[in-house]
Amino acid sequence: MEFTTLLLVAAIAFLISGAIKGVAGIGLPTAAIALMTLFFDPRTAIALVLFPMIGSNAWQVFRAGHLRRTARRYAMFAGVLLVGVAATTFVTQNTGDRALLAVLGVVILVFVAVSWRGLVPPLPEHHDRKAQIGFGLLAGVVGGMTAGWGAPLAMYLATKRVDKDEFVRATGYLIFVGSLPLCIAYAQLGFLTGPLAGASAIMLIPAIAGFSAGEVLRNRLSAAAFRNAILILFVFLGLNLLRRAIWYS
Repeated sequence: MEFTTLLLVAAIAFLISGAIKGVAGIGLPTAAIALMTLFFDPRTAIALVLFPMIGSNAWQVFRAGHLRRTARRYAMFAGVLLVGVAATTFVTQNTGDRALLAVLGVVILVFVAVSWRGLVPPLPEHHDRKAQIGFGLLAGVVGGMTAGWGAPLAMYLATKRVDKDEFVRATGYLIFVGSLPLCIAYAQLGFLTGPLAGASAIMLIPAIAGFSAGEVLRNRLSAAAFRNAILILFVFLGLNLLRRAIWYS
């Protein structure tokens, strides 16, 4: 695929996934990678998502405020996530495209399952430290392989029954934290090459544009209806990834 075509396809994917993130506060890497793997191999899709993931979540954290309080509240989760993402990325560096497609498909379907309310029981506050370690480790393993740890993160926050604003703050902060070691590891392993790094940086523009539009939509549309439509789309994307993994050539 020519570089200009790659940029065009990726820009459309990031505009859509940025809008999803603007409405829901989560889902940019999951949506962008799912869309881009229709055209690119998984490693290329993950490399392209790195700078938009860092930039959009930094912007989300800045807009949400209360950074110090958020960092203290989720310090254990963040620490485990950092180590888990870095270690998993290096351990799974030789994982083939077929396996990555399968894992991506499963992650997306789990993300859909836990995004509907009421599926995750509440957790007593005195178990929060253990929950942060457990879900942080799961998020680190999933994130190190696929760059999409929205499902474990959403599951953890669902156990805490956080409100919409806290969900946006926590997801923005924890996805930003986890994206840093992933970016460094991809650069060291040679997956994030010079041209891909440049393309990924350019993708900040459609990602932020989509995110800003999504924030406007969040206040104008029915959040439940939009969320359900997006989750239905994710079901088809996840199933298609599993189909491609099974019949991969």
